[in-house]
Amino acid sequence: MPSMFDTVLIANRGEIAVRVTRTLRRMGIRSVAVYSDADAGARHVREADVAVRLGPANARESYLSIERLLEAAEQTGAQAVHPGYGFLAENTAFANACAAAGLVFVGPPASAVDVMGDKIRAKQTVSAAGVPVVPGRTEAGMTDADLLAAADEVGFPVLVKPSAGGGGKGMRLVHEPAQLAEALASARREAASSFGDDTLFLERFVLTPRHIEVQVLADTHGNVVHLGERECSLQRRHQKVVEEAPSVLLDEATRARIGGAAVDTARSVGYTGAGTVEFIVSANAPDEFFFMEMNTRLQVEHPVTELVTGLDLVEQQLRVAAGEPLSFSQDDVRLTGHAVEVRVYAEDPARGFLPTGGPALLVREPAEEGVRIDSSLVEGVQVGTTYDPMLSKVIAWGPDRATALAKLDRALAANVVLGVGTNTAFLRTLLTHPEVQAGRLDTGFIERELEALTQDSTPVEAYAAAALSGLLRRHRTAVDPWESADGWRLSGTATSVWRVAGPGGDPLQVVVSGDPSGATVQVGDDAAVRAQATPLPDGLLLTVDGRTTTALVAVDGATSWVHVLGGTYAVTELPPARKGAGAGTHDGDVRSPMPGAVIAVRVAAGDAVAKGDVLLVVEAMKMEHALAAPFDGVVADLQVRAGDQVVVDQLLATVQAEAG
Repeated sequence: MPSMFDTVLIANRGEIAVRVTRTLRRMGIRSVAVYSDADAGARHVREADVAVRLGPANARESYLSIERLLEAAEQTGAQAVHPGYGFLAENTAFANACAAAGLVFVGPPASAVDVMGDKIRAKQTVSAAGVPVVPGRTEAGMTDADLLAAADEVGFPVLVKPSAGGGGKGMRLVHEPAQLAEALASARREAASSFGDDTLFLERFVLTPRHIEVQVLADTHGNVVHLGERECSLQRRHQKVVEEAPSVLLDEATRARIGGAAVDTARSVGYTGAGTVEFIVSANAPDEFFFMEMNTRLQVEHPVTELVTGLDLVEQQLRVAAGEPLSFSQDDVRLTGHAVEVRVYAEDPARGFLPTGGPALLVREPAEEGVRIDSSLVEGVQVGTTYDPMLSKVIAWGPDRATALAKLDRALAANVVLGVGTNTAFLRTLLTHPEVQAGRLDTGFIERELEALTQDSTPVEAYAAAALSGLLRRHRTAVDPWESADGWRLSGTATSVWRVAGPGGDPLQVVVSGDPSGATVQVGDDAAVRAQATPLPDGLLLTVDGRTTTALVAVDGATSWVHVLGGTYAVTELPPARKGAGAGTHDGDVRSPMPGAVIAVRVAAGDAVAKGDVLLVVEAMKMEHALAAPFDGVVADLQVRAGDQVVVDQLLATVQAEAG
């Protein structure tokens, strides 16, 4: 009988490293975490048995450094390496380097990673095995000119896809021929940055597409099974937002057929371990499916499969890697109930989902039967913009889909992160949309409904909690409110006018009169409300117009973070208005919409530009954002160079309108 490992190094970070550590601990296996300087205080470092520093924050000098990872494994006596997902999880050089160093790579053979990591070869391989593939042009080494010519043959709309990598990185949906050249340049740049390979190919865009993927497990003894499918159709920019198992689209006959195709796919490359075969299915023809790609690793959404099958996929990976045969057959696999997962990101949906970041001032995670949290968060840690913006995953199981969705919504309402803007409100709005509740999904749904899903509004309770919390703090400390450093300008029972950033960032006037035991609060032109507050350890017992609720409050400079009524709101005081309209600002100011790094500067001071011309490109958390000229004019001021780090709202350039 093969022997199990006693020490495993986790070559990753964040919530997946925490999740792998949990299984290792349950199995009695010593866990080794690795970290960069940016993650020295991270949760995965704290929870592992041993932690080894790799290097500076730059991933190429830490998490992507094969040499340093192998040194960490040797230093700690690790016998195996679990790559998680992302970083080096699908890197054949890393898998081969592990084997050369006498380490077991917890994943498939390097040959399978190599074939499936090249989406062009992957399509050719599975097609030869009889698995249907999406029509397109997949010749290796196509130039931009080749792709431009091929697009006419494939037909618009067309998907530009990188041959390497996954997660939607480098993928572009192009509707018009005129958009293709810029899409190719952007896709190549992002693919090269993310995967070190800028090879592209084209696929026909399937109308009303639904994204269905099948989890497979294979051992080294020739056994291959599938664990049912996951529906991942709710996406934004080809990045999954909501995942569930099973899919409401498939009937039992189609489920068996698509599962069989996934098994055939795995066999075609001699696959072992856990993997996912992804298919595209038209909502108009749910009995037809086409192979898209295979992810040769654990998926972010693997918990929904675990909840409906009762299997621990990380444990199965480890057992296969140790040489054990699967302990069950296809006939033993049963799907019970329904599970739904959402990804909580450090991003601002109201500002185009741009990355946020900041200090995790207060973290509270829900505890309800049937709810699982896979999280990297720990109170007090700074959430930066160096790595992927995913903070946690919230997963709910129920005996049926409606129960699972309702439970997940309650869990999100109780999931509190103060100090970091997240997409939680967007997720709750999405999950309760009538079309989502009915299971009428496709990959374009979020983009079509984006405006309604990202409406930014703050309830009066949030303003009242922020104001009364400020009053209580000063009452406890006896600080003169006019000298207070917390951003508040309230004085006892007198009426005070407070300028805050309202939805969309526009100034909003809040008038507060009274003290915490009894005050009136008026927001903008709305009617004033009666409010009172009693202090709690982390916030307030708040009553507004006779309705009592609890509010959690944390303060960071001029911003009060408030969690109330199941939502989190940032209430930020603005500096006093200056005399003269527009003082201190300029219509031609180009500011950074997010913290990050300037990766491209397309202009120089003095250059003439037209409205819409791209001036600079800022990148944060693997997301590029192009900043364009607001009108025709001349670049009057350019304050940054490529490589510079910038903060949100930092002035980068100024465009001066042409006279006359």
